[in-house]
Amino acid sequence: MKLLLAEDQSMLREAMVKLLTISGKFSEVIGVADGAAAVKALNESFDAAVLDIEMPGMTGLQVLEFIRSQQLTCKVIIVTTFKRPGYFEKALNLSVDAYVLKERSVDELIETIDKVMKGQKEYSPELLPMMLTKNPLTDKEQEILQLIGKGLSSKEISSQLFLSDGTVRNYTSLIIDKLGADNRINAWHIAMDLGFIDL
Repeated sequence: MKLLLAEDQSMLREAMVKLLTISGKFSEVIGVADGAAAVKALNESFDAAVLDIEMPGMTGLQVLEFIRSQQLTCKVIIVTTFKRPGYFEKALNLSVDAYVLKERSVDELIETIDKVMKGQKEYSPELLPMMLTKNPLTDKEQEILQLIGKGLSSKEISSQLFLSDGTVRNYTSLIIDKLGADNRINAWHIAMDLGFIDL
């Protein structure tokens, strides 16, 4: 497994590259000092990238945005000390694979990498904004979101739930606002990832 590590603090970066390499889990660990260097390194193929959220030039979120825009298969783990809801929402909207605290051991980071390589998501609970630690969706909103996830249009949902098309659209707008999503499908993904709705 080939890993990219973007961290602007040189001592921390060098120590982490050494420890991750020693673990024997990775065929190669490449360390870079900032977001621009990470984007340049991504000319090569990586299985996973561990990105510090705050870096000079380009942030971890901007690198994540680049990875998604280029449709690279690389899994992305954002590490942060910042508990800013806006950062977390942006990372969720870009389908980040893991969003975790920086102050954790290399062993814990390796566990997170293992998880995301298996297709799982991980978010450090301490970093979830208050509005997202408790389910902000009403029962009706959850019901509508589940039907959105099944591919139903607003008209089909209104027919199934005996509501007007306008009411369903209003509910959908509220759901999108509450979850800080870009659109109805993105809202469904966020709610699924956070366990607010079931399949």
